[in-house]
Amino acid sequence: MSTRILTGITTSGIPHLGNYAGAIQPAIQMSRQTGNDAFFFMADYHALVKCDDPERVARSRQALAATWLAAGLDTDKATFYRQSDIPEIPELNWILSCVTSKGLMNRAHAYKAAQDQNAAKGIELDDGVTMGLYCYPVLMSADILIFNANKVPVGRDQVQHLEMARDIAQRFNHMYGETFVLPEVQIAENVAILPGLDGRKMSKSYDNTIPLFESSEAELKAAIMRIVTDSRQPGEPKDAESSMIFQIYKGFASDAQTTALKAELERGMGWGDAKNALFTLLNDHLAPMRDRYQDLLSRPDDIEDILLAGAAKARQHTEPLMERVRDAVGLRKAKRVAVSAPAEKKAARKGRFVSFREEEGFRFRLLDAAGTELLVSEVFADPRQAGMAQKALAALNSRNQFEVAGDEALVVVEGAKVASLPAAELDALLETLEGMRAE
Repeated sequence: MSTRILTGITTSGIPHLGNYAGAIQPAIQMSRQTGNDAFFFMADYHALVKCDDPERVARSRQALAATWLAAGLDTDKATFYRQSDIPEIPELNWILSCVTSKGLMNRAHAYKAAQDQNAAKGIELDDGVTMGLYCYPVLMSADILIFNANKVPVGRDQVQHLEMARDIAQRFNHMYGETFVLPEVQIAENVAILPGLDGRKMSKSYDNTIPLFESSEAELKAAIMRIVTDSRQPGEPKDAESSMIFQIYKGFASDAQTTALKAELERGMGWGDAKNALFTLLNDHLAPMRDRYQDLLSRPDDIEDILLAGAAKARQHTEPLMERVRDAVGLRKAKRVAVSAPAEKKAARKGRFVSFREEEGFRFRLLDAAGTELLVSEVFADPRQAGMAQKALAALNSRNQFEVAGDEALVVVEGAKVASLPAAELDALLETLEGMRAE
């Protein structure tokens, strides 16, 4: 059974070394693992919450796309797209907003932090708080739920948003029937969190970042030489584990390289030599990707083609799910109804399939027009298998297509049992299926 993994990065700045080590590199590695169905996106709607500079957002979208591709993302193995190219996301965002309580949003950490900062300044609590900031968790929920993602890798500061996505999905499922998979948070415990030049977490907010692909070798080296160290001189033993140079180094080095540098520092290696070792390691790692990055930026039309192809691929998943969501909440397409009474009666009898996931796998149930359950499928390891079985069942139109054994009727597709129901209910089942196929 494949596991659908989804993650996104906000397009509010130019990617730096910390973004690469902490998010992009591990995500690409996950996309290469057998059994993972990876969805990676550029969160450009989210960027509007944090950045009101349109040129910065536009440049960041281009730079981030080139970074993913230069770093080795295989778009045949992963679905790569811009959030703003998927119209089902903002549509689902609105529908989810209509089932999300204000109390849940009041508890969001980002909103509470903004209020605390305003309180400390002695100004009105909601001063400067936009609806984008306030409703950010709902949009993030739409990002995840529109693809029915199984796992979402995030840092610990984003765990609450995943918990909110689960709460919102459960609320929708309770109100309208099983529609959304409940996503699971995946904390990247072993992912490198790089320190910045000043020892704090590497962040654009602190202006302490090491450039990734935007700068030359000379600028990369200059940034590394600005890393803060202690006053111990060459020849004096160094505490490698407390050194920012060593922490960054081991995020990219092999075990043997890490062990060797640690031993050198403990024997008294000078900080200047340690910085040179870090520069050599990083430049060897980044130089080929830097060349690809610059080449990609020189071909913006090619980047655009890749992103639009990714959006088309993504919408193969979002469009059918959004149709189910619309149907669930009553936003159904109007059907032409014939004048004759018998036709009206047939058109009115519309059943529906409801897909859902359990701990052991994927299943679906068939409900008649009144919402009565007619059957529940067997468990499928893969949602695609469940969908194919559902399609095969929808095409059945005769009692002869069922295997009747005593009081039980079996639905068998290509020799495999799909579902069963009491034989006495076969006529009701066939009538419901016929009604579902009728225009």
